[in-house]
Amino acid sequence: MCCKSIFCCPVCGKELFIKDKSYRCENGHCFDLAKSGYINLLTSDKMNATAPGDNKLMVNARSDFLNKGYYSALRDSLSVCIKKIAKDDNILLDAGCGEGYYTEGVVSALNDSGRKIKAAAIDISKFAAAKAAKRAYAETAVASVFHIPIKDGGCDMLMNVFAPLCLDEYSRVLRAGGYMILVIPGKQHLWELKKAVYDKPYENSPKNSFIEGYELIESVSTDNRIVLETNEDIKALFAMTPYFYKTSDRDRAKLDHLDTLEVQTEFEILCYKKGE
Repeated sequence: MCCKSIFCCPVCGKELFIKDKSYRCENGHCFDLAKSGYINLLTSDKMNATAPGDNKLMVNARSDFLNKGYYSALRDSLSVCIKKIAKDDNILLDAGCGEGYYTEGVVSALNDSGRKIKAAAIDISKFAAAKAAKRAYAETAVASVFHIPIKDGGCDMLMNVFAPLCLDEYSRVLRAGGYMILVIPGKQHLWELKKAVYDKPYENSPKNSFIEGYELIESVSTDNRIVLETNEDIKALFAMTPYFYKTSDRDRAKLDHLDTLEVQTEFEILCYKKGE
């Protein structure tokens, strides 16, 4: 039996059809499904490294951290926001899905509320995509958010949780009147963790919420204090931050002897509607 994919061919842009664990377009381009359930649609000319994105160790550490529920309040708030706008048969794209923690949470919440949608998830890391595919809540592909293998106007909703932002591509794949949901850190996000690492920590700078061609229809703040109970969890959380790679070995070493840490988490969920 053959069925149509949410994704399109990354080579020629034609529709992809799924049959016998392979994705194939009318021009004969074929992509085989990996054992873990994802499809690799990242062509060599779109790769910036031999193995782009997060490596296996990083993905496993983040997955273990999230599965402990530290960020469950954010996942729940995100699910509530999307339930307000989702309709049956909508297509949701998680752009930069990581290991699929938020994809699973949102789609599961929609299913529980009686909303039946279709979901697609992409990440540039094959290790992250493998984790996401095993959750089995979305059609999952290795792909870049800067070159999304979805046709113009091919999705009704797009969510981005801490992933790179590519507004041109998001606007291309999102239909007119569709919704874009962005999650960004609040001013005090991880303040105690920053204090433990840096001599002069700084708050996150608020960003201008205006995006041309979009109407901001909802802004939700999610504040929660979490207690990190092991040194492994403390280091895993720090490794999930964008400033991890900009931090010296000396400053990173300050976390070596911390076994527990209470941390403020603060997120902003921004829901935009694309112009008709």
